[in-house]
Amino acid sequence: MYYILCMLVITDLVLSMSILCKILSIFWFNSREIKFSACLLQLYFILSFSTMESRILMAMAFDRYVDICDPLRHCTTPRNPMVAKIGLAMVLRGSMLLLPTPFLVRRWPYCRTIIIAHSYCEHISVVKLACADIHTSSYYSLSVAFLVICLDVFFIAVSYTQILRAILSLPTKDAWLKSFGTCGSHLCVILNSYIPALFSFPMHWFGHNVALHFHILMANKYLLLPTMLNPNIYWVRTQEI
Repeated sequence: MYYILCMLVITDLVLSMSILCKILSIFWFNSREIKFSACLLQLYFILSFSTMESRILMAMAFDRYVDICDPLRHCTTPRNPMVAKIGLAMVLRGSMLLLPTPFLVRRWPYCRTIIIAHSYCEHISVVKLACADIHTSSYYSLSVAFLVICLDVFFIAVSYTQILRAILSLPTKDAWLKSFGTCGSHLCVILNSYIPALFSFPMHWFGHNVALHFHILMANKYLLLPTMLNPNIYWVRTQEI
């Protein structure tokens, strides 16, 4: 569990630092410009590490499932090789699945304004500046979002359904409380990570009447808030942290 938590912390740090430096330069030094290549790199880091974080949360759900529903296997499975394989799979999925995105964004002609109403290079906001048919890029990003978020949430839900069934079959309330305590921190991290994103993503497509400052606030919040709160959530329950 500590290895997976370490992966989560590293992913959160890279994800937040990919936008925080530019945000601070805007507020401190009024540096509102960014080169297009740097913009594409920032865009890629945001998408790929968001994907990695989602897969880490799913891995944590599986870890909780095995810990509660099959504790003997949880104790006997070699942890280092297993965590190494999980980490490698998450990095490869996040980096390779989103690799075409910056190349798709780069190929569009940009003859409109070069101003985006965000403090970082948010994918949809950049693509909307193109004066061409952007359906290819839009469909690809939506397909990746569906495959990543929906599948991960589905597997997390299946894991916790099995966990809940196992907990309710325990004979005593003390065992219930101990099992719920094991999963409580992870459930808080899941809600902290997914709920802001579920508010932010639909606004790009359907929130035309939403105030611009609220749109920008939510776009920053769903990347920065989990990074700030996740270590504190686990610190409450884990003395080592």
